[in-house]
Amino acid sequence: MNDQIHSGGSDHEHGELGDAEYAEFMELAAQEGFDPEEVEGALGEAGHGPLPVLAVVGRPNVGKSTLVNRIIGRREAVVQDKPGVTRDRVSYEAEWAGRRFKVMDTGGWEQDVLGLDASVAAQAEYAIETADAVVFVVDATVGATDTDEAVVKLLRRAGKPVVLCANKVDGQSGEADATALWSLGLGEPYPVSSLHGRGTGDMLDAVLEALPDAPEQKFGTTLGGPRRIALIGRPNVGKSSLLNKVAGEDRVVVNEQAGTTRDPVDELIKLGGITWKFIDTAGIRRRVHLQEGADYYASLRTAAAVEKAEVAVILIDSSESISVQDQRIITMAVDAGRAIVVAFNKWDTLDEERRYYLEREIETELAQIAWAPRVNVSALTGRHMEKLVPAIETAIEGWETRVPTGRLNAFLGEIVASHPHPIRGGKQPRILFGTQAGTKPPRFVLFASGFLEHGYRRFVERRLREEFGFEGTPIHISVRVREKRGRNK
Repeated sequence: MNDQIHSGGSDHEHGELGDAEYAEFMELAAQEGFDPEEVEGALGEAGHGPLPVLAVVGRPNVGKSTLVNRIIGRREAVVQDKPGVTRDRVSYEAEWAGRRFKVMDTGGWEQDVLGLDASVAAQAEYAIETADAVVFVVDATVGATDTDEAVVKLLRRAGKPVVLCANKVDGQSGEADATALWSLGLGEPYPVSSLHGRGTGDMLDAVLEALPDAPEQKFGTTLGGPRRIALIGRPNVGKSSLLNKVAGEDRVVVNEQAGTTRDPVDELIKLGGITWKFIDTAGIRRRVHLQEGADYYASLRTAAAVEKAEVAVILIDSSESISVQDQRIITMAVDAGRAIVVAFNKWDTLDEERRYYLEREIETELAQIAWAPRVNVSALTGRHMEKLVPAIETAIEGWETRVPTGRLNAFLGEIVASHPHPIRGGKQPRILFGTQAGTKPPRFVLFASGFLEHGYRRFVERRLREEFGFEGTPIHISVRVREKRGRNK
């Protein structure tokens, strides 16, 4: 699209609106009776680029998940008194003092005491690799353990900013325990009770000083770097085989046993005349005594890879029914706001009956990403591999597309005239105006005279896609409702 804007987000404070477009938009907002500060806040919230990532690391049972819940202000991370609690989501959006960031929870699940140091270190490594800053949680009532010392060595090697959280300090009597943690050599320990909230404000102030305004990772070709593609999917779906096939050589170990890939492998691969960076995130090596934790471990690594990528190529085994695990992985990529391509592997093995039922499954189980380009491939034989690059390019184009405010408002005016919002309680809310405040993924802010129902928002999103494309990308739409006082201008 010729009217795309790629540089606006970093050059000024108006999201991706240029100065003239911003001035025109604010004048429109004032005419409709919106408070300028409210409008600027909505633009800032929707116009942010990728958020900086804060990793919360530490050995099991030090209160990491409780701290994560405290930071995000709601109970989402699962908390239990024993290690081994498996979670699907490992990252959450948070805000403190007007700054937004992502929190990556690395809750301890390890149940094998003999392998404790190794597993905590492995978890921490994946999280630290993605993070822009780290909160290292230590149980102040226990003091620094050998496992804590092992994590400290990792943190020093990584060179990321670290905030030391001395947890479980419930009162003045525990302050001395926290002071003892100066011995770790990570600077000032912040005494905190994540359970009761004591001291978390001071710790978060320190976190904001450690976090950059934006992630270190810069996307796109403007800096000369290759596009980053994350291959994600449940174990043994063929991710490593696909990577080897697109690379044209065996670069990753392939085995029928699920989870032969232990470490993420970043590969520079030339396809269609373009160099891409592929991140292989195949499942981990499972051990019998780590079955429960392995799924969480894999989720953590997948989340880390997706955070680093621009496009998520989601591999699904077409010979098997679409699983809950497939849907969770899709949700993870959508929530992360990445461009998405769905690749159905092992297509050459399907008979007519399986193809018929698969199409029905796709219609029902994958309706949430009906907008994603789809390719039917065989990682084993190389069938239709040439279709992968065009699908990725289509998804990136949709991900980066921006609709100018004037064009968007003309379109919104047509929607309101032809398909007004249903009347509810004697009132008919309507969209007054809107703007696209950001890209990667496209983020819209709509200003309305009343609450817009979820079904109507989905209708608006569908019409946006029909009109402007946005193939292969999630779309975020936020709605701000005009306060009654705004009518008295």
